[in-house]
Amino acid sequence: MGAIVSSNSAIFLPSDPSWPEITERWNTLAPPDIEIAVQPAEESDVSKIVQYCNDNSIEFLTVNRGHGITTSLGRFKGVQINMKQLTAITIGSDGKSALFQGGAYAQEIMTTLWDQGYVTATPATESVGLTGPALGGGHGRYEGLYGLVSDNIIHLNVVLADGSEVSVNETSHEDLFWAMRGAGHNFGIVTSLRLKIYPSQTATWHYHNYFWTQDKLETVFEELNKMEDQGSAPPLLGVNYGRISMNRSLDENYAILWWSFAYAGPSSEAEEILRPFNAIEAISEEVGDVPYPELVGPQDSAASSVASGSYVMSTVSLRAYNTTAQRQLYDLFNRNAAKCPELGSTARLVHEGYSSAGVRSIDPASTAYPHRDERHLAFFLTEIPEGSDLLELAETWARENWDIWNAGQPTRKPATYVNYATGNQYESLESIYGYEPWRLERLRGLKVKYDPYNRFRFYVPIIPY
Repeated sequence: MGAIVSSNSAIFLPSDPSWPEITERWNTLAPPDIEIAVQPAEESDVSKIVQYCNDNSIEFLTVNRGHGITTSLGRFKGVQINMKQLTAITIGSDGKSALFQGGAYAQEIMTTLWDQGYVTATPATESVGLTGPALGGGHGRYEGLYGLVSDNIIHLNVVLADGSEVSVNETSHEDLFWAMRGAGHNFGIVTSLRLKIYPSQTATWHYHNYFWTQDKLETVFEELNKMEDQGSAPPLLGVNYGRISMNRSLDENYAILWWSFAYAGPSSEAEEILRPFNAIEAISEEVGDVPYPELVGPQDSAASSVASGSYVMSTVSLRAYNTTAQRQLYDLFNRNAAKCPELGSTARLVHEGYSSAGVRSIDPASTAYPHRDERHLAFFLTEIPEGSDLLELAETWARENWDIWNAGQPTRKPATYVNYATGNQYESLESIYGYEPWRLERLRGLKVKYDPYNRFRFYVPIIPY
């Protein structure tokens, strides 16, 4: 393979001292089996690598930052195409768009654009790549104003399963353009993409973090529902992140509620919106104003907060919080944390709420992303200690959480955000790609057209392995 790629490309074998770093992943529960890792130095190298793999009956898997969650990745064995060298960011001369290579990642993008007076829709966690989340939608702090990351895609340069290179946009391969924005992992490798960018409208973001005891749980979720009723959360209130977890520095025996709100504007405006939460007595609070790229620190979405581990998860999408269900989840959490401290010490119930005005403004049929009426992402996570026999217990706990969340919205079918899909058998394809029959029918038809041999089948595949 070395003879066909550009001179600055790098090829790694398991014997290489840097192999653990090259193949590192966030979730190691069911990792892909990497035999060779290639870092292309030029976008044109990617098509050559794919063609080489096809000619030699080798599977290939593209990786940016290694944050893929689903256990379906564990079925892979072959060549990893690592996009680490392809990180160029080029702001257009008109100041309305920028071109990002396939290896660019969130913090690099946020900082580069911010320093030039711009912002765009990106994932919220700084160490996460841009392209992977964008192919599944891509939630972030600016979606109240500008929609999902995928809603801001103007153009994609894509390598298809046969190694051919195509331009994908509203006038070129427009059917694939529809599919790539919501189900793109099934169709090709993005070597670069052009996104809309916007002038930054504020010098700082305001954040306010709260730590609450469990007796405030119902009040907190009731106020969250009021604030986000029918998707009416202010667009500038970009995100609220919540977490229920053990924090023994604050309480030895009971899980604590932590919530972080971020507002794209002055503190006076933000605190007026947050008055109902300020009225809820907190153990402690953290308040501040920082430039947008620095928001990852106080919101606990910096690289240091996403350490690698063997994580068992379950995930749901919600329109509103059922306070009875949230109490059941909390009580289950405390029982299991007490019964199995090894799991309880790393377990957390995570709640993500985004202002949805920009997402809902897009015609649902215009892209493959199916969940524009959802307002919250929630997931359970716990780490399996190395060498332990706690996997079955953790999986049972994860399923129980999933059941409670969905029982709390009895008139609705389960919904799963593809980028958080875990590979659990109780996640249906319809819950991920949409219950409207035409959605999966169209995706499967495009799969036949663009990937007839199902080469892209390892990340939440439309057509199973």
